[in-house]
Amino acid sequence: MFPKALEDGYRLWREERLPQERGRLAQLAALGQAPLALVIACCDSRVSPETIFSAGPGELFVLRNVANVIPPYRPDGKHHGTSAAIEFALGGLAVPHIVVMGHSQCGGVNAYLNPKFDKAGEFIGPWMNLIEGAKEDALARNPGLSGRALETAVEEAAIRVSIGNLRTFPEIRRREAEGLITVSGVHLNISNGELRVLDEETGDFLPAV
Repeated sequence: MFPKALEDGYRLWREERLPQERGRLAQLAALGQAPLALVIACCDSRVSPETIFSAGPGELFVLRNVANVIPPYRPDGKHHGTSAAIEFALGGLAVPHIVVMGHSQCGGVNAYLNPKFDKAGEFIGPWMNLIEGAKEDALARNPGLSGRALETAVEEAAIRVSIGNLRTFPEIRRREAEGLITVSGVHLNISNGELRVLDEETGDFLPAV
């Protein structure tokens, strides 16, 4: 049965938001989408890129997965949902910006840091192995970290790892070299809404505004 809370939410959207968005939706249906950016974010229910960036329909192409992880370029004929979405954003939509968006208290990163990580499910463990080295990177930058501070540092390191993996895609490298696309990393603190942006020269995350 369809959840009543979702039905009520749809009804509210239809009555209050749809009248304002009807023209935009009709235009998007007729002309297609041309989003400003591909945002690769975590599927955590507390993190909504469209809400955080005050975006309306058609403005963001959002890809969400566990811990906003990007695998390296590997065209091996297997199933690659994240890579397929990246390929479509580039070839089908020619997005001018890609933003990798991590966040605090990330369940995927927490699983990765857990001593029982190797037993973290049939899919989560292998998926989070894609950020292998993130903990070592975080501790190399800030020796002695522990607890929540270490978790935050690893969340940041995971963003850097994913951006590095993103740049293994030949089309990303080409478009960056030709100035056709920008790649950014951001980290959201879900407890206070602070957004920090990756400084690629230093590897640090600095307040967005």
